[in-house]
Amino acid sequence: WLILLLVIMATMSDCYGYRALEDFARRHHQALLENLDLPPMGFPSDSTFRRVMMSIDFTQLAQVLTNWIRDAVPTQEGDWLGVDGKSIKGTVNNYAQAYQDFVSVVSVFSSRCGVALALEQFRNKESSEIDVVQLLLANLGIEGVILSFDALHCQKKL
Repeated sequence: WLILLLVIMATMSDCYGYRALEDFARRHHQALLENLDLPPMGFPSDSTFRRVMMSIDFTQLAQVLTNWIRDAVPTQEGDWLGVDGKSIKGTVNNYAQAYQDFVSVVSVFSSRCGVALALEQFRNKESSEIDVVQLLLANLGIEGVILSFDALHCQKKL
């Protein structure tokens, strides 16, 4: 749990990358030990951050965070929620192919609270943003809110 907490805190402090995470932990080592009431210990290296982050199941983590945020930030009738998908260009494997398989992330964002209520990732060869958005909204079970989508979702078939 400590590594994940450090990743969250460092990311909120604009630290991106494993070396930046290690640097954050090193710079704030004493304050973290004191404020989190931890026993004396060393700080994690960049390779430790990498190993831990690579072992995390994104789907499981996203579900845990979605459940937590649903309790911590309940939607209210009339809330504005923005729904959008973003492709992560660094996940392309073969740049020579005409049709690329990359990872995308769809989020549901609460304008009132300023937080993402839910996230879902998918590979574009396996699914589409439209299907993922419909599943995500069904799983959230929200009613009485105003949803904002981009033009992709303005199709007669939907």
